[in-house]
Amino acid sequence: MDETILQISHLSKLFGKNVVLRDIDFTVKKGDVTSIIGSSGSGKSTLLRCINLLEQPTSGHILYHGKDISSKGFNIPAYRAKVGMVFQSFNLFSNHTVLDNCMIGQRKVLKKDRITAEKTAKYYLEKVGMLPYINAKPRQISGGQKQRVAIARALAMEPEILLFDEPTSALDPQMVGEVLDVMKTLVKEGLTMIVVTHEMAFARDVSSRAVFMKDGIICEEGTPEQIFVNPSKQDTKEFLSRFFDR
Repeated sequence: MDETILQISHLSKLFGKNVVLRDIDFTVKKGDVTSIIGSSGSGKSTLLRCINLLEQPTSGHILYHGKDISSKGFNIPAYRAKVGMVFQSFNLFSNHTVLDNCMIGQRKVLKKDRITAEKTAKYYLEKVGMLPYINAKPRQISGGQKQRVAIARALAMEPEILLFDEPTSALDPQMVGEVLDVMKTLVKEGLTMIVVTHEMAFARDVSSRAVFMKDGIICEEGTPEQIFVNPSKQDTKEFLSRFFDR
């Protein structure tokens, strides 16, 4: 039986009177690669930020291994360590080296000693091809390299799920491929991922599930074949027609 990691039910988010998410339901099982697609402003990034509690949901429930993450006494820092996030703007500490960026969370949240944290950081930096740059500051490396460091930093926390919030949207076109290649490797290794992306070919080719959002609701979800090849909703068809010849 597939292990359910996250179960999201009736999730809504309002900013003032503006409804950004409305009655969202979906489940994430171990090994799933879920791509969330849709136009800008459809609520995709807000959904990720609610899952990671960077935004507080207005109503609804997020269950992590059956436990409500909004319940009293729930260990939110430990949860965030297990549900990591990679941001579109990298969010690296500009005054720290690449190596230190990948060690800070391990030291502060996981309470690892320096030697253990450094060993783990170097392992994941090597995995994303950034080990030669451990002494560089973020300003000294390219956007694609920064995002690979951000991925290594998230992996160094050894998360159960990794959330990607449009990880290539801030990159020059020639740098997109190097980040997608790293993500494809993680897919092959079985990492559970939720990816908000505008890279439709990537979403079609690597996802186990795809979710199309519009106006703060899930308009359609299913396998990549159901969504990208045979969508049933007209809104989904119109959105995908911008990316694929039909």
